[in-house]
Amino acid sequence: MSLSPGRIVGIAVGAVAILVVGVYGPAMLLGPLPEATVHAASAASESGEPAPAITLPADGASALVIASDDGKTETLAVGGSTEIVPIGGAAKLVAVLATLDSLPLSAGSDGPSITIGPADYMNYLDHVNEGNRTLQVSPGDTWSEREVVRATLLASSNNHADTLVRWAFGSTEAYVDEANKWLEQNGFEATRVADATGLSGDNVGTAEELARLGALVYADPALTQIVTAPEASASSRHDVPDSIDHLREAGARALSRSYTDQAGVCFIFSTMVPAADGGTPTRVIGAMSMMPDYDTLDPAVAAAITSVNAVSQPVTVIVEGGEYGTVETAWGDSASLIARTGRTDAAWGSDPGEASVVVEPFTTASAGRVMGTVTVPTANGDISSELELSADIGDPGPLWRLANPAALIDAFFASQQS
Repeated sequence: MSLSPGRIVGIAVGAVAILVVGVYGPAMLLGPLPEATVHAASAASESGEPAPAITLPADGASALVIASDDGKTETLAVGGSTEIVPIGGAAKLVAVLATLDSLPLSAGSDGPSITIGPADYMNYLDHVNEGNRTLQVSPGDTWSEREVVRATLLASSNNHADTLVRWAFGSTEAYVDEANKWLEQNGFEATRVADATGLSGDNVGTAEELARLGALVYADPALTQIVTAPEASASSRHDVPDSIDHLREAGARALSRSYTDQAGVCFIFSTMVPAADGGTPTRVIGAMSMMPDYDTLDPAVAAAITSVNAVSQPVTVIVEGGEYGTVETAWGDSASLIARTGRTDAAWGSDPGEASVVVEPFTTASAGRVMGTVTVPTANGDISSELELSADIGDPGPLWRLANPAALIDAFFASQQS
């Protein structure tokens, strides 16, 4: 039996209708949806508050380091010149440290006695005649090791520095050799000494290494006792003024303070930075050399201490409730990616890195659901927070599905490849 053209058209239309109802419709209505598209926030909107900056002068050479109890340091900042420069009276720190490494002094102990001989007295007179800083001695006087160390440190006495190293090493020449070996053994690459006093311009180093010397002072219990409690460590036999004491009102404990024509004003100091959580304070050592005068030094030290206290405080790295991206769908739904938890970090002047956003692939989700994380690199490691949706991402409904077959077919093939 032959089919009429009309019948053939009817059969074709019926077949298409069956395909639409039985295959296309279910495929479009039940098939997978395209995944939502994620847009990470711009750098400006994703960042928390900026880390405060450490302030160091452009004049001279300066550095700030965090000091551990064992003398190890972590550099916070370096300012001005990073070249090797004259270090002036800071060389006395080397004299004291090298001596106590050879002839240790226990905290609270006076140590051995040192008798002032003719060479010590003549050396004292020479320094007086040259106008150098001295502390009076007389032939036959007896000073303990601790008293000579106190005079070298607190009074910055040039004649006591010479007496100390002659007693410990036999001569200033022998001291210079041994002190430079000590510096090399302790990892000082730039610092070298030519005498015990720092009067020679050949006593050189970098500001960063001068700060490291200050940290080693606090690693020695006997020296720590002398510089932190000068009055308590005083002797009843010899009056030793705390001549280096300077800028205590700004929070500085001076470890060395000097002026020479070659090194200018050189100042090494420590300051204690309170912990934000009320825990153990952090010791910071500062060094400034080649400063032209005290009118330049004093405000520079005060600014450095103020800034280091500021940078020690936690800064917001991830803002609670902050928007770190958006998601949008092919059917027009959109929502923000919101940080569920705020995170802070004690940046110590180091700016956090750029935030990165990771979101698991999805098509629909309800508001408040955790969809991924935001991570910010910091000097102390990565800091992260969960990200949640600000609004529902719902199903587009049957009309959109039936009207957008291409998007659904692409989503189907993508789902088969995953």
